[in-house]
Order: sequence, then structure tokens, then C-alpha cells
Amino acid sequence: MKFIFSRKGFDAENGGAASPVMPDGTMLSLPIPCDWDQSYEDMVYQGKSFEEIICDLKAKKCYSYCGHLDPDLRADIHSEVPENWVPIFGQADAAQTHLENQGVTIGDVFLFFGWFRKTEIKNDVLCYAKGTKDAHMLFGYLQIGQIVQGADKEKYSWHPHSYRNSPNDTMYIASDKLIIDGNDTGLPGAGTFKYSDELVLTMPGMPKSRWKLPDFFKEVNISCHSKDSWKPEGYFQTVRIGQEFVVSEDARVTEWAKNIIVNNTSL
Repeated sequence: MKFIFSRKGFDAENGGAASPVMPDGTMLSLPIPCDWDQSYEDMVYQGKSFEEIICDLKAKKCYSYCGHLDPDLRADIHSEVPENWVPIFGQADAAQTHLENQGVTIGDVFLFFGWFRKTEIKNDVLCYAKGTKDAHMLFGYLQIGQIVQGADKEKYSWHPHSYRNSPNDTMYIASDKLIIDGNDTGLPGAGTFKYSDELVLTMPGMPKSRWKLPDFFKEVNISCHSKDSWKPEGYFQTVRIGQEFVVSEDARVTEWAKNIIVNNTSL
């Protein structure tokens, strides 16, 4: 099985603020803004809309709309949960072509990461915690149970990718259970994480795109990167542009990813 690092949520150009690690440790990925599609008011966390959270954090502006909630991993984020809701990740265009070219298929696992920073409540307002640093962090996972394209997407009409017009628009439906190396982990096929230091990808004291990965990653292929991505200072330099980085199959990577998921999934 393959694991795919998948970059999602606010970035410097789209949103202009780190997604929050909430005071209770919840990793709340903020979908990137746009002028249409899905309202941030329709997404909630503990009774507070995403629009309110974005305004509290003083992003570039108080955005009202995003492209859509993707990946859609938590039913309770929806102000009204769709009747046939299941965890879904959608992809299209060049990014989807990349996944196809890399042979991503049923049973493989997306590891979602983004730009995050710890937060706290001050005077009833959510703000970034003083003295904390932003970093790339893992926030959730999805094991592919089905790959849905074309007319079959209509079954999931509540999801924005069900009506996108891109010829290769694809929906990745989560498996019922997370199965790794033929073993039932006891976890659902998709989920989100509670913060721990284990989820931080960024090398301490460095810009967020410079990652600390176990040494055995030097012996596997990571798409969009090369051996030159490993720097003498010991970090892995991720590319600035690119949504998915597919890691070639390796037993050590599988064990590493399994431990990340099992140790940090919020149930």
C-alpha cells in the first residue's frame, strides 16, 4: 500500500493565516477561500462558524465562502449533516492526473497536512497562542475504499465534486475500516487527529516547508521530489507547488504511518 502526503487548507496566498490547532488539541483545517460554492457559515465547530473563527484569527479578511470542505472527514463540521454522508476527498485536473500516474488505488491512504499554529482563548476571542510557531502538521487520514467518477458521483449529490465538470473529476470514498497489512486497526477508514508533537512535520526552528522525516524516507521515492530534496542540514525540502506527494511502497513507511494514525486519531 502507498501513502500520500496531501496538502490542504489555508496557505500564504489563499487565506493568509495558519489553520488553528484549537485549545483542546483539535486540528481544524480551514478550506481555502473563494467567491462561490460553500459558505463558511455552513461549517461549525462547537457551535461557532468557520467564518467567525477566521475573523477571530485575523486572516487577510473575514472570508464568507470557500471552494468546498475538502477533505470532508468529520460529519459534525456540517451545520446540517447530509443524509448519506460519508468521508470523501475529491480531486481533479492536473493533481488527479498525478495521482493516476502514480498508481494510487483502493487501499492506499491519504495523509492530509497543512499550515497550522496553536491557539488560545483570550477575552472570549480565539487567537494564536503567544510564543507559538507555525508549521506543517498532519491533521487527518483517509483510506481509499472506492474511487468514483462520472455519473456514479451523483450518489453523493451533497458533495461539490459530484457536479464538477472536469473530465477526470474523481471522488475518493473512505473505506469502512482502516486496514493496514491485512489487519483491522480498530479505526474507521477516515478520521482527524488531536494535536501531538508527533504530527509536526516541520524541522524545529526552520521554515515550515523544511521537514524532519525518519532517515528511511531517503531510501524511498516521494513524487514531485528527488534525492536533492534531502539537504546536508538533515531536512527534507518540500516543493512550493504541489498538492499530493505519493510515497512508494515500503514496510518502514507503512509502520511509521500506522503508528501516526493509531496514536493520534480523535474518536
